[in-house]
Amino acid sequence: MDYAQTEEHKMLRESVRNFLAKELAPIVDEIDRESRFPMEVFKEMGRLGFLGLILPEEYGGGGEDYIGCAIVQEQIAKVCASTFTSTMGHIFCGHWIDLFGTEEQEKKYLPDLATAEKIGAIGMTEAEAGSDLASLRTTALRDGDYYALNGSKMFITNAPVAGVMVVLASTDRSKGPKGISTFIVDTDTPGFSAGKPLDKLGNRASPMSEVFFEDCRVPASNLLGREGEGFFDALKFLSFERMMVTVCCAALAEAALEASIKYAKERVQFGRPIAKFQTIQNMMADMATGIFASQCMAYRVMSSLQEGRDCDVEAAKGKLFATEMVMKATINAVQIFGGYGYTKDFPVERYMRDAKAFSIGGGTSEIQRLIIAEDLLKG
Repeated sequence: MDYAQTEEHKMLRESVRNFLAKELAPIVDEIDRESRFPMEVFKEMGRLGFLGLILPEEYGGGGEDYIGCAIVQEQIAKVCASTFTSTMGHIFCGHWIDLFGTEEQEKKYLPDLATAEKIGAIGMTEAEAGSDLASLRTTALRDGDYYALNGSKMFITNAPVAGVMVVLASTDRSKGPKGISTFIVDTDTPGFSAGKPLDKLGNRASPMSEVFFEDCRVPASNLLGREGEGFFDALKFLSFERMMVTVCCAALAEAALEASIKYAKERVQFGRPIAKFQTIQNMMADMATGIFASQCMAYRVMSSLQEGRDCDVEAAKGKLFATEMVMKATINAVQIFGGYGYTKDFPVERYMRDAKAFSIGGGTSEIQRLIIAEDLLKG
């Protein structure tokens, strides 16, 4: 599957691929081992325009190009899933402001996000409100020309390095989901703080932490969208996130397959390369089929988004399939490598660790099944 539709897209793909091969691939094992965020690589991707493709041209972006954004993120995911996770947290922040922000908000925030002068993040998940977003406890109470935010968020990608965060908080607890609003928070605002980076199983080079709001006074002009519509804005936004996760999982599985093919051709057992054994061939064939199916699903959702069509259920199907597919594919890759696959001498163990996160973040597999089943039962 080739997402590139134009010569410009093909040139973009080669450009980002060459950049990553030179700047990110040589350090990927090191930053995973050290749980180190590759700040300079991230910033350079912003300066080169790789992270602003989803934003309008007047703010330094690429003209809201979903296909171009997917091409870039596919290449990043294939090299380093951690960096994909951080770039997507950043892109989601800018895209949310683009979708629901005022002209003044766009002028203030989008140029710096388009170039990664400032790193973006999304503050939705809480310790007791992950999949159940409607139950979030962070509050935002109006106080004159400000809102005072109090509460905390958990598992927030980019929190330790972010300059701008889109935050969901309750402006009226009595209204449940209809009382949730969205705010743009500058992370240097007094009362905002990020906790110690979490020590994670995978995606270790993508910083993630808890976030705290203690009478964090945000200007009323930073209300993003209308008061009470934050929950519903989040639902509209999630199709884009799930499409990008589908792209990532296909790319990560492809990296695992390519490593497996290379190793299977070189590894000799019982007098011949293990690639000659039907069991190994079956595993690789299953991996290739799952990758192709995931890519087709991603492309379908991508096209729907580009045309402005509703694709919530399609996106849920794509994410569900791709996140479970990549877990199976990376486990198969470790199995093909045998004992070596269980060591850090080869990348397949990192691929397997990284893969697990995607069936949890952005809506668990269980939530995707609920979305799909509810659509089926509507008749």
